[in-house]
Amino acid sequence: MTAIRIESLSHPGLEPFASLTEAQLRNRLDPSKGLFIAESPKVIAVAMDAGYEPVSMLCEERHITGDAAPLIARHPEMTVYTGSREMLASLTGYTLTRGVLCAMRRPAPLSLAEVCREGARRIAVIDGVVDTTNIGAIFRSAAALGIDGVVLTPESCDPLNRRSIRVSMGSVFLVPWTWLEGGLESLHALGYATVAMALTDKSVSIDDPALAAEPRLAIVLGTEGDGLAAEVISSATYTARIPMSHGVDSLNVAAASAVAFWQLRP
Repeated sequence: MTAIRIESLSHPGLEPFASLTEAQLRNRLDPSKGLFIAESPKVIAVAMDAGYEPVSMLCEERHITGDAAPLIARHPEMTVYTGSREMLASLTGYTLTRGVLCAMRRPAPLSLAEVCREGARRIAVIDGVVDTTNIGAIFRSAAALGIDGVVLTPESCDPLNRRSIRVSMGSVFLVPWTWLEGGLESLHALGYATVAMALTDKSVSIDDPALAAEPRLAIVLGTEGDGLAAEVISSATYTARIPMSHGVDSLNVAAASAVAFWQLRP
């Protein structure tokens, strides 16, 4: 292990933690050089267990022989930056991470066929969801409730956004995911029926037996404000709604995803 004590956040090598934006970390021009930031020893351990490669770590001095010690032991080649709690606390959100941040390499993106592999019976489709908290919560529900893969439209938030990772408690590392090009037709071509979660005159109840009986089903979730576009709904095999009480017309997309994932399990 190489431990480097820093006196300011402008120290060379700290750019991923202190100055790079999420877009710069992602590095669209050269994805092979992209990074993301994982926070807290528990979440970092989940990423490592899933095969993600750490580049460097930033932590309080006490954590080098404390909470971060098992992580450092797993990757002794990793550079570890450390400094006083007061100086590190000037990083936005740092005091919420139990004192440990880790810059990790982005993996090569999976193909749609890899995510929709043989045996993947239930897929979540995230269409235009841009709130990082919702993305993280959807992934956490997907991992917990047996979803086999997640595909996102290009307009959606990046699952490896720092806040998405934190909210998901590392679940973004547990469920295969990729970006969706070509619309729902790409999933139909792979043998999936699709169900758009939307309120329309043709919506069936989410407990309709035909939905759970589908051997391969993709559950399509729309953006927080306007929901799914009309063309997305019209291209889906089914449209379904969650029955509501007390005049409530809809749930937050993250809450709706958990209900849908549980109800539509095979």
